[in-house]
Amino acid sequence: MNPIEKKKLKAQAHPLNPVVMIGQSGLTPAVLKEINVALDAHELIKVKIRAERDERNVIKEQICTDTRAELVQSIGQVAVIYRKNPKK
Repeated sequence: MNPIEKKKLKAQAHPLNPVVMIGQSGLTPAVLKEINVALDAHELIKVKIRAERDERNVIKEQICTDTRAELVQSIGQVAVIYRKNPKK
């Protein structure tokens, strides 16, 4: 993804609210499934990750790896994730 595409996605994500929240239990298979469903439906989502900074980075990387999505932006506890839906 080039910088121009990332900039457009950041602008589109700005008014969005987090669709999925990751709490104490961390990244469970059920949460990953919910993220996949949200990515299929919306392509661009926000995920709120309630964890320490180092753990948040690990969780973000794992989400992107497991869902084959790209991290667009990460500010504090909120990560913006994008995956193109081939059906659209």
